[in-house]
Amino acid sequence: MVRTEDMHPDMAKNLLSLPLPEIEPQPWITPKPLAESTVAIVTTAGLHAHDDRTFNPGSVEYRLIPGDIDFDDLRMSHMSVNFDRSGFQQDINTVFPLERLRELAEQGVIGGISRYHYSFMGAQPEPTRLEKTGEEIGRLLAEDGVTAAFLTPV
Repeated sequence: MVRTEDMHPDMAKNLLSLPLPEIEPQPWITPKPLAESTVAIVTTAGLHAHDDRTFNPGSVEYRLIPGDIDFDDLRMSHMSVNFDRSGFQQDINTVFPLERLRELAEQGVIGGISRYHYSFMGAQPEPTRLEKTGEEIGRLLAEDGVTAAFLTPV
């Protein structure tokens, strides 16, 4: 992740001028123990299957990624001069740690892995535009029995 001091001054100024949404306090919910939890990955790496539509910059859509996807079938639409993609190219687990979740499930650290995972486009200039989509993903995760999400922001 790039630091604002490493950005072009105009880009950093624009980013720092964006309003922060006010989030009201919410009641605390005690989660299930991890060993009983079904975990899904939600990433902003702009990942998609090779035959799926690529993401456009600022897109608020998501792509469904099956839990049994072959990593050779994944592509990354998210491009930016502000980050180095070589980590993704060397080990996809840096942005989509499905193999690590499989290992944790085999070890009994987590109860299971979701059948589906979700990918968004990162670098959102106005994250509030994702609210409706985020609510939809929340419903889909709940319907799939997911009780924990592993977020990988890119």
